[in-house]
Amino acid sequence: MFTKASVIEIKTLLDARPKCAIVMHRGPDGDAIGSSLGWHHILRKQGIDSTVIAPDAYPDFLKWMPGNEGVMVFEKNREKVAEVINEADLIFCLDFNSPDRMGNLKDTVIEAHKPMVVVDHHRQPADFAQSYYVDDTASSAAEMIYRLNKALGWKKHLDHNAAICLYTGIVTDTGSFRFSSVSPKLMRIASRLMETGMDHTEVYRNVFDSQSVSRLKLQGFAISEKLEVMEDAAAAFISLTQEELQRFNYQKGDTEGLVNQALSIRGINMAAFFSEKDGLIKISFRSRGSFDVNTFARNHFEGGGHSMAAGGKSELAMNETLDKFRKLVSENAESIKASV
Repeated sequence: MFTKASVIEIKTLLDARPKCAIVMHRGPDGDAIGSSLGWHHILRKQGIDSTVIAPDAYPDFLKWMPGNEGVMVFEKNREKVAEVINEADLIFCLDFNSPDRMGNLKDTVIEAHKPMVVVDHHRQPADFAQSYYVDDTASSAAEMIYRLNKALGWKKHLDHNAAICLYTGIVTDTGSFRFSSVSPKLMRIASRLMETGMDHTEVYRNVFDSQSVSRLKLQGFAISEKLEVMEDAAAAFISLTQEELQRFNYQKGDTEGLVNQALSIRGINMAAFFSEKDGLIKISFRSRGSFDVNTFARNHFEGGGHSMAAGGKSELAMNETLDKFRKLVSENAESIKASV
């Protein structure tokens, strides 16, 4: 958790005008990109040099934000990213709380032995950084960046470009302000971001109204052919094999939101989405009410996250993974049904 002392510590680090690297988690989503680019714009307004680094590629519908052209992708340019990390004086870790979340970028960052600052909203942060600005009740890393900027006394450095990026991070991580993480405080933050003159309709248009035909067809197939409902346990899930994804010319981000489609079914309190790539099954979990998918993911699928939104993985085959999931859901059926 953040304290007054942690803010002072971060301010002291930044007063030295360090060269900064801003690192996000692998498989970047709207909050990872939005918070990182938002912080990049704020630092630049303060006269601090920074470079945004993504461990791997991210969806096209997130590439419109101001500053995107300067984002470096580790998987595409490992040597140059390593050079930037080694030349940095300070590394900001945004929207993740464990080094493992950096994927293949992890070793490059850790072996550089640079001071690190974590700005995040996930539970149970690992002990790997010098400073933490963390609140697991916050809606998003973008919200935390806004709050850190305010705590540092830098409100004047939050310009139109930073506001667009932070607003995008908040919108995407709150399901367009419909998740339980939304608070009156967050709505006031959203209002202040809009007061910079940013066009909030531009965010929605670029993120949600820019789908490809193949993505729509993939999502239609997933819902019509691959949705399984376990009514007795108030659970539902969707699974897509690598072959099925390839059939619809899958691009990063094409399955975004499918887990929420499963959760939107009347009477469903828990949902999951399974996707296969190179022998690994990636899993997204969602719930409503008191059923804790963070604990569920940590205990059974090497994952974690939030109580109502978490991720995991499985090295079993898809059919074995689904059998394991069905068994676990059946064992927890009473808890899932009673969770609302």
